[in-house]
Amino acid sequence: MTDVTAPAAREVSLLRRIISWEIGMWRSLFRWILRRPPVVEPGGQAFPYVGAVNGILWAFIGVSTIEIPILHLMLPWETVRLIALALGIQGVLWMLGLMGSLKLHPHTVGPSGLRIRNSVTLDFTLRWDEIAAIRAHDRTLPPGDRAAVIEPVDGGVIAHLAQAGSTRVDVVLREPRPLPYRKTKGRPVVEFRFSADDPAALVAAARKYLVS
Repeated sequence: MTDVTAPAAREVSLLRRIISWEIGMWRSLFRWILRRPPVVEPGGQAFPYVGAVNGILWAFIGVSTIEIPILHLMLPWETVRLIALALGIQGVLWMLGLMGSLKLHPHTVGPSGLRIRNSVTLDFTLRWDEIAAIRAHDRTLPPGDRAAVIEPVDGGVIAHLAQAGSTRVDVVLREPRPLPYRKTKGRPVVEFRFSADDPAALVAAARKYLVS
């Protein structure tokens, strides 16, 4: 007999992630509009990572905004015009929500550890006693090579969280450990690489805690 429970469970899990992502986008949009600051623990510092994709996102938002009135004038059917108008506005708002989610969920360095985030899709903290070394290192992943996101090595994998195809900070762990990063598929991570707008400042702030 074919086991249909596993595919059904995967579909339910995917649906939950999509719903959670959508809710996170809209919540971020309203928080950004209301000028709510990012949440940072007492004594912590925020380090944004939106710079690498900032220009791309604003370009998409600008083009999409221009397309809305153009399509409205070009389409001869009233019902189709209204549907296109609604979809166009929804798309622009969603992209603004994505921009807001990136700005409102920065990486943070604080007493509890290094908190690594990516919009509303990734959020975990590495304690300082789990980190062996941290360094600034600009690295560009091969274009179109999704396999480069996870690099198998002895004892586990090196995981990349890239922005615009690049990472700028390397974190070496003391011991291999699983991280809540879906692309690792539960394999232990020995090194995590991610992007930051000011990697030197982030590394300097982190090293103060590592020394202490």
